Amino acid sequence: MSSLAKKGLNNYVKQLQHHPLRTKVITAGVLSAISDIVSQKLTGIQKLQVKRLLLKVIFGAAYLGPFGHYFHLMLDKIFKGKKDSKTVANKVLIEQLTSSPWNNFLFMIYYGLVVEGRPWVHVKAKVKKDYPSVQYTSWTFWPVVGWINHKFLPLHFRVVFHSLVAFGWGIFLNLRARTMALTKA
Repeated sequence: MSSLAKKGLNNYVKQLQHHPLRTKVITAGVLSAISDIVSQKLTGIQKLQVKRLLLKVIFGAAYLGPFGHYFHLMLDKIFKGKKDSKTVANKVLIEQLTSSPWNNFLFMIYYGLVVEGRPWVHVKAKVKKDYPSVQYTSWTFWPVVGWINHKFLPLHFRVVFHSLVAFGWGIFLNLRARTMALTKA
């Protein structure tokens, strides 16, 4: 690793330790932005849609970063920071039965109402039709991520790791939402 990259990583870890919430908020916002830029390009959007990009940054920074920060703190407090297999399985189960369905549901509503500006009746119909398959796909993917996260990573890195994986998941959700919008157009 080059000295510049190593210095940058060390500074990031220092910020994460001294200002955990702020660092996670900024990280979630930046990764949401990059994820949306990639999504826009993959869906063939020629000119970057800046309003959409900013709305995605707001969702990442105002919701995903803080929610993940406090959710992981709460899980560690409930389970007293344990990392044995039974505890990790329970953390993953709680995560998959609470935050996973909620986060996917909220994203679909936010994307439809705020990002796309669709009327509630259309968003509600789209969520009713497509939410089950999105959540099912989530349950085939995120439990493995959760296991790795809770078993192997220290608490202060869990939201960052989750945000990095969510970068790819965000591309999937964006492409899925875009595909669903095009099929209805």
